Amino acid sequence: MEGMLSPRVLAIGVCLASAAATFALVVPNEVQLPGTQPNEVVAIQHVDSCTGCHGYYDAAIEPYRTWQGSMMAHASRDPLFWAALAVAEQDFDGVGDLCLRCHVPSGWLDGRSTPTDGSAFLPLDAEGVECMVCHRMTNPDQSEWDGVQNPPFIANSGGPNPEGWYGSGMMVLADGDTRYGPYGNPTAPHPWKKSNFHRSSELCGTCHDVSNPVVGDLAPNNGSIDPLPPGSFSGTPGTPLTTKAAFNNPPYSYGVVERTFSEHMASTLSATRVSDYQSLPIELRGGVLETVYNAALLAGQGGDYADGTERLYSCQSCHMTPAVAAGCNMLGSPVRGDMPVHDLTGGNTWAMDAIKWLDDRGLLQMGGGLNQWERASMDAAKLRARAMLAGAAALKVDKQAGVVQVVNRSGHKLFTGYPEGRRMWMNVRWYNLQNQLLREDGAYGDLPVNVGGRSLLVRSILDLQDPNLHIWHTTPGISQEWAAKLLTLGNDPATTLEYDRITGQPTFTLGQLAAMAPGSAHASFHFALNDTVLFDNRIPPWGLRYDDARTRNCLPMPETLYGNPGPGGEYQHWDEVQLSPPVGARKATFTLLYQSTSWEYVMSLVLGNDGTVSTLADTGLKLARAWYATGMAEPEVMAQVTATFP
Repeated sequence: MEGMLSPRVLAIGVCLASAAATFALVVPNEVQLPGTQPNEVVAIQHVDSCTGCHGYYDAAIEPYRTWQGSMMAHASRDPLFWAALAVAEQDFDGVGDLCLRCHVPSGWLDGRSTPTDGSAFLPLDAEGVECMVCHRMTNPDQSEWDGVQNPPFIANSGGPNPEGWYGSGMMVLADGDTRYGPYGNPTAPHPWKKSNFHRSSELCGTCHDVSNPVVGDLAPNNGSIDPLPPGSFSGTPGTPLTTKAAFNNPPYSYGVVERTFSEHMASTLSATRVSDYQSLPIELRGGVLETVYNAALLAGQGGDYADGTERLYSCQSCHMTPAVAAGCNMLGSPVRGDMPVHDLTGGNTWAMDAIKWLDDRGLLQMGGGLNQWERASMDAAKLRARAMLAGAAALKVDKQAGVVQVVNRSGHKLFTGYPEGRRMWMNVRWYNLQNQLLREDGAYGDLPVNVGGRSLLVRSILDLQDPNLHIWHTTPGISQEWAAKLLTLGNDPATTLEYDRITGQPTFTLGQLAAMAPGSAHASFHFALNDTVLFDNRIPPWGLRYDDARTRNCLPMPETLYGNPGPGGEYQHWDEVQLSPPVGARKATFTLLYQSTSWEYVMSLVLGNDGTVSTLADTGLKLARAWYATGMAEPEVMAQVTATFP
């Protein structure tokens, strides 16, 4: 792998000798967002100030070491984040500030996020989403505690009962040293306040809906299924903040990048009590939802919180599953029946290995020098992520109907999050009566490629055009109208939107798209420029409402998928894969696979980095080296079933 990449290193070195760095020293108005601004609140106390009480007493349950293994803790170290940031900064100078808000929030809040390449951060900023970032947050709708949000940076709709704006890192923090959390009776030496916000999915929505304010304001379609109303955006670079889309609209209404929170809020599950588990549709009873129910019963309230407050299937219920435990190691600290375990488990099993590999070689962009405790926590987190994936889906073979049913047992789309490079597919192995393999659909394995003049084997889906391949994924893209406008704004028409995955050669450019007929669009891995979703067949959560999903820009694409419910209707929470057995097949094994980072995406981040952001010039290369050396993000088995046929 290093041999293949060495010509690219040389090319970048030549480029840096003649090209000026592109990053913003002042964040453009198109990128700025409402919420608490840098240097507006007392500096964030770092995680080391919390470990004395909240760590080193039970690695499986305590807040510190469970958090320590999560991707939240390593958001600032994530090599994919830095590689994507490099390309984003090339695409729109200053847009990196949007990324840094969530991935390096302490440094952002403390005023070190400019330049927007992240080069001003200090080593103490490298702990990702730290304790005090979340535990100083207040609800931006001002319904409970007031945080700091000064005009025009108000993160709600205004009026007597404002709608809070949740997304894109629009954090609203309280000033001072008070910690906010879900309990009203802590035994703590520090000031505290009970916060219902900390039991709500809206807290998590702060970062787990991502909308691009640049596209929201400047793209002709505002990056939305339904463009914004006139007067609620500017459309022109450099106009005052009060004219920008992000200051006049909720974030779900523009610039779609990812929509985990919106997928959840548009579903029936988000308003379903955990205590109602037994009344869920039969196919949903199991997996993650059952795990949450059984854990919640330990509080002795039939699935509700120990204080009698109703517990919903919220983000916290699934990703901070409760346990019977104390929240700190102080003598006399109450043992609670509903203490949220701070593991924040998701579905990424590969990034931890990549971070450790880079750290071993001194190659992390920031946050190097991981200790044994951190590494052990990361290993434990990987196992939890694998278990989370295994509980998120169920397979059922219906021989009479000739289908395999794939059921989504999560509270959002299956899969969710940052969609670029992620995919899920069905691998099917057909056998004859003698147990000989007749055909494999969705085969994954060694793929010969020749990139940069070097040949090597990478691992990927072998035939993306296989008619028997059933793959779930998202295809973000750029519209012709936006491409044409981008050229007038100074973007390079030679910007590559698509590469050949075998040769690495550019196959389509921004200039080619701009020259196409109006109404055209093309796939793109440039998340800072994408203004449309061309395709999204990820499986909806239970009860995804068409109307809410349209408003929040999280419809399946085309919107006729999954039962085509139309206005007023709800989507199916399952998909059906048609059986297509070869002649002589008597048995088949169906394996649902998930991959968090594909070869195709890694390649685009290497080749798309032109080196003009000098401090990030090697981030794509470092990502690729770590990806290659740690197993190439080998797919995880989510579910498997074997069936015989007469």
